[in-house]
Amino acid sequence: MIIVKLGGGREINVEGVIKDLAELDQKFLILHGANAVRDEIAEKLGKPTRVVTSVSGYSSVFSDKDAIDAIMMGYSGIKNKRIVELCQRNGINAVGLSGIDGKLIQGERNKGIRVRKGEKVMILRDYSGKPKRVNKELLQLLLDHGYVPVICIPITDENNVAINSENDDIVNVLQEALRADTILSLIEAPGYLENRDDENSLIQTITAGELKAREDQVEGRMKRKMLALRKLIDNGAKTVVISDGRVEHPIKGALAGKGTTIK
Repeated sequence: MIIVKLGGGREINVEGVIKDLAELDQKFLILHGANAVRDEIAEKLGKPTRVVTSVSGYSSVFSDKDAIDAIMMGYSGIKNKRIVELCQRNGINAVGLSGIDGKLIQGERNKGIRVRKGEKVMILRDYSGKPKRVNKELLQLLLDHGYVPVICIPITDENNVAINSENDDIVNVLQEALRADTILSLIEAPGYLENRDDENSLIQTITAGELKAREDQVEGRMKRKMLALRKLIDNGAKTVVISDGRVEHPIKGALAGKGTTIK
C-alpha cells in the first residue's frame, strides 16, 4: 500500500503524477494539498492567508471561518475535483473526499496557539486541530472495490465542525490505519535540502536516528514536517521518499529512489 502525498504548489506536475500512477500495479491513495489555489481564493475574497508561529517555533495557517471557506473552495472544490478528473481521464476510478465526508478524518480542535506579540504571550483560537482517527471502514470499502480515494482537508473535529489540519499529520493517521509501508511525498524541490536556497544541496539519505537532530536544526513549517516524518518511521513506515514533483515522471522517479529516502 502506497500513500502519495501531493504538494499544493503551482509547479507540481499533477498530470505527470496521475499518468505514472495509472501504470502502478499496487493499491494507493492520494492525499493532496492546494495551498496555491487557496491563497489565490483568499486574496480574491479580501481575506489573505495568515501564517502564525507558535512560541515553540512551529508555523501554521491561522484558520478563522473565512480561511475555512477558502479551504473548502480551493482544496475540496477546485483542486480535488481537477485531480479526480485527471484520474478518470487516465483510467483511475477515483473518488474525491474531504476529511469531513463520511467523517473520513476525525480530529480534535486545538486548545489555542501560543504566540508572542512583543513582550507578551497570547493565545490565538481558531478552526484548526490534529487528526486522531480515520474512518478505516469507509476507506477499506473503497479500496477493496477498486476505487482510489483522493483526500484533502478540511477534517472534522469532536463536534463535527470543519477544521484545518496539516497534511503531514494526516499522512500519519492514514499510515497507521492502513499500515502503508511506503509514503511518497512530492514537493517543489529535488528532495530534502541541506540549504533550502540551493537545489544542489540534496541529502539523498536520512536515517531514522538523524530525524530528531534534523528537526532541531530547522524552523517554521519545516520543523513541523520533520516531526511528522519522525512519527511516520516510529509508527512502522518502512520507506518515506521526499521527491521532486515538478519532473516529467514524479512517481517513477520517487520509486526509483530519486530525492531523499528515509528508512
